[in-house]
Amino acid sequence: MTRHHFRRHFVNVLGAAALGLALTPFASLAQSWPTKPVRIVIGAPAGGTSDIFARVLADGMQKEWGQPVIVDAKPGGAGTIGVNELVHAPADGHTLYVAANAAVTEVPHVIRVRYDPFKDLKPLVDLGGTGLVFVGSASLTATNVAEVVSYVKANPGKVSYASYSAGTISHTMGLALNKAAGIDLSHVPYKGSPPALQDVIGGHVPLMFDGPATSIPMIKAGRIKAFAVSGPKRNPALPDVPTFAEQGYPSIDDVASMVLWIRPDVPEVVQARIREAALKVLAQPAAKARLLDFGFDQGSGAAPEALSRALRTAYDKQGATLRALGVKPQDLGS
Repeated sequence: MTRHHFRRHFVNVLGAAALGLALTPFASLAQSWPTKPVRIVIGAPAGGTSDIFARVLADGMQKEWGQPVIVDAKPGGAGTIGVNELVHAPADGHTLYVAANAAVTEVPHVIRVRYDPFKDLKPLVDLGGTGLVFVGSASLTATNVAEVVSYVKANPGKVSYASYSAGTISHTMGLALNKAAGIDLSHVPYKGSPPALQDVIGGHVPLMFDGPATSIPMIKAGRIKAFAVSGPKRNPALPDVPTFAEQGYPSIDDVASMVLWIRPDVPEVVQARIREAALKVLAQPAAKARLLDFGFDQGSGAAPEALSRALRTAYDKQGATLRALGVKPQDLGS
């Protein structure tokens, strides 16, 4: 071996050894993580849609990792309290966040948030989605959207609707119906679906745009009425409830997607481990059946980069729609 060849061989060996040393900590991290209980934060009270998805994940991930996985409800602030829990948590992957896409696509257009929706949050997994259900108190005589519109026009300035939080699709869908039907529903925000539904059931607020997970049991029990579902198709769990499009309102077609979020600066190997576990849980027959009972379509399985692009497109679209409706970001409580 010549001196030149020996030197090149020696450098290659050193390079390979250095690369091996560099990779070892990352490989070790991927194998050893999680090293403590994992917390899945939700920005809504227990019993709502995000809680249902978070508990499906928590049950499966706990078995997968051998570590406790805890669902931690932080309701209020249009979900911003939950987002801030994630943003200010250590960047080690032990804190996750489950929420609807509205956290980045709608809320920042309605609420002055203290986070950057595309720098402080990273969408890791599309968990599934569905249209909302337009529901009302069982005491209402209306049975469809046309009759609700007639009722509101006959009582100008007197009819309100509940949302599970300001800035979400549950809020903005009412604004869209106001514009499309020429009516004046007033908005009453709540800290989640369960308390809002209780007031709809009690007749304190006559109408609401709600997620199917919380409204379907109340509809089937006859405690509230369902007038329409949003989205391009009927909810399979409510096959007799027509879409808004079927009733002459094709512009009311939004779908809420549930997303598993993470801090973008969490190590990539940990992100990959979390994503792999989430997809594995969602693919299990028991999890799929549970979510299907609530009418949720299965998640797309899209890569995080594709999810980010889709959310950015939705953010731009919702911003244009809300500006056209005269909506501007407000401070919480204003």
